[in-house]
Amino acid sequence: MDRLTNTVRPYAWGSTTAIPELLGTAPTGEPQAELWMGAHPGAPSRIDRGAGPVPLNEAIDADPLAELGEPAVLRFGPRLPFLFKVLAAGAPLSLQVHPDLAQARAGFADEEARGIPVDAPHRNYKDANHKPEAIVALTPFDGLCGFRHPAEAAELLEALGVDSLKPYADILRARPETDALREVLAAVLTADRDAMAETVDEAAQAAARLAEQDGPHAADFAAYATTAHSFPGDPGVIAAMLLNHVTLQPGEALYLGAGVPHAYLDGLGVEIMANSDNVLRCGLTPKHVDVPELLRIVRFEATDPGVLRPEVSSNGEEVYETPIDEFRLSRYVLAPGGEARTPDARTPQILLCTDGAARLRSPHGELTLERGESAFVPAGEQVELTCPADIAGSIGNTAGSGTGSTTGGTVFRATVVA
Repeated sequence: MDRLTNTVRPYAWGSTTAIPELLGTAPTGEPQAELWMGAHPGAPSRIDRGAGPVPLNEAIDADPLAELGEPAVLRFGPRLPFLFKVLAAGAPLSLQVHPDLAQARAGFADEEARGIPVDAPHRNYKDANHKPEAIVALTPFDGLCGFRHPAEAAELLEALGVDSLKPYADILRARPETDALREVLAAVLTADRDAMAETVDEAAQAAARLAEQDGPHAADFAAYATTAHSFPGDPGVIAAMLLNHVTLQPGEALYLGAGVPHAYLDGLGVEIMANSDNVLRCGLTPKHVDVPELLRIVRFEATDPGVLRPEVSSNGEEVYETPIDEFRLSRYVLAPGGEARTPDARTPQILLCTDGAARLRSPHGELTLERGESAFVPAGEQVELTCPADIAGSIGNTAGSGTGSTTGGTVFRATVVA
């Protein structure tokens, strides 16, 4: 097993304090958005096996069978098929959607055939893979996920009292669900930009007023008002009002499959995804929005956000069940001096401590992870997880992430489906 040295990505929407607090480092004053753990070539973790730091992707490339195990290589190829992150949103991320596998392969092949450079700002498909993802809240976490039922979206728009939104509400009430959602989203994203900017400004002011009232959608209106403050005049603000607003409590999760529009708004979470950069944006961004391609990819159906809570297995592993094989996310909450937990060793795994501390012991040695630290465990290496009393006593009462005992240890486990 190898301790990971990870890269922090400084995207503009990142929190200036959340990741430094997790890592126990001083804030720099600059946004720190994502801590990447894995073998993605864009920012691979580094390991040191005695000959100096080596990117994890290079270690895997050198001997994929030893690092990943034969079952994972046969199923997913000679690469780690997931990317594991800590995500810290201090401002809303772009409203976006991801393609399914067939769409990604076709879109990538088409853009390659047309000679569009992979780094071109108008390129949609950076690779031929899909990008399902899941996020588990470490703090209260605000997001948007999936379409509201059209009648509910119409009610919300009407409550704002903005005349220019009335035609959208009428469509949502009159048309069948799929047609209504498609027609309104297309109309919002293709409307005259100046006129839409005025509509967004009026809607934002109304949302801010309604957020202060004790109505059924007060929290929703507060979220939309905050989003509009970050992206004044952006059509994505109105598009966001078509989506479910959800606040996750620590330990709760969302799974986001292909075609589901979503955005993260605020909070700290653990995120896992298939190893892909394919994103089609709907708004809340200065980046390229390809409306025709977006409308082809989005699933125009009302959905429940589907908040996930972990299911506890017989060995104490708390599993977040998702319908995907490229990743499997779970956690262990370790009591001080409690029973050792032994994760399945058949697959490669990354272990991340988000609260307290944990001791990892294998036939090759032992390693202590404190809050914010992580380790890569190759396939076939059996590890025991504990929080011995000496560790618990030394860490004291840490600033809790809300995911477990502040005098024990909470460890998230990222792996693949065996």
